[in-house]
Amino acid sequence: MTVGDALTQGTQLLDDAHISAPRLTAEVLLAHALRCDRVWLYAHSDEELSEVGWIHFGRYLHERLSGKPTQYITKRQEFYGREFRVTPDVLIPRPETEHVVEAALAVIEPAMTVIDVGCGSGAIAVTLALETKTRVIATDISEAALRVAADNAKRLGARVDFVAADLLEPIRRADVIVSNPPYVPATDAPSLQREVRDHEPHVALFAGDTGLEIYQRIIANARCRHLILELGFNLSEKVRAMLDEGWTNVRLIPDLAGIPRVLAAERV
Repeated sequence: MTVGDALTQGTQLLDDAHISAPRLTAEVLLAHALRCDRVWLYAHSDEELSEVGWIHFGRYLHERLSGKPTQYITKRQEFYGREFRVTPDVLIPRPETEHVVEAALAVIEPAMTVIDVGCGSGAIAVTLALETKTRVIATDISEAALRVAADNAKRLGARVDFVAADLLEPIRRADVIVSNPPYVPATDAPSLQREVRDHEPHVALFAGDTGLEIYQRIIANARCRHLILELGFNLSEKVRAMLDEGWTNVRLIPDLAGIPRVLAAERV
């Protein structure tokens, strides 16, 4: 079997199983199996596929067909132009979360202290540390997640202090607090995609019965000049209503689809 034949067969299997973006997924999985980039696949499409390559590709296809996200198979996800390592201990960074980074970059000044609450893979914390060179502290309740985040920081050369904590418990004050918190109501679990529901960490997904519980805790304990939160779908007004008169310049920042994605506010 040639590389091109393997790619065609893999694409067909994924398409028949209604996996989204079957061609791209097959390319990513085959490139991962052969330890090459996707361009190489087309430059060598007539080359005979090695037995080891076919075994790895077959295993990766089986994992994806069973619902395992591609990023957990390859252990990689790009965020803000950098490659982050991801495992089932952390949420897969989404492009929408880059809006949190952009909102933070607009307010961070030299010598400020930034806290990323519930850092997961470290995508936000590491990115802000590299983009601003300011002090960044990252917290997470999951020690397994912190190990992934610390590995990403070390590999990418970012200076971030990691703290095992339940949200903001050990840290009382910072200039900027950012967070992509859990915001999925527990009652929504049956309707989630199986890739999310069955494979991503529930502690980072589900916030309680309403999806607002973690927002309430963060806002109640946020002692900062700037607060920046990623928003769940249809939660923007409910989260904004949690801010008392001590907050000003409250704004909702939409994503590329026009959906409110980030809440930013300042302390009077």
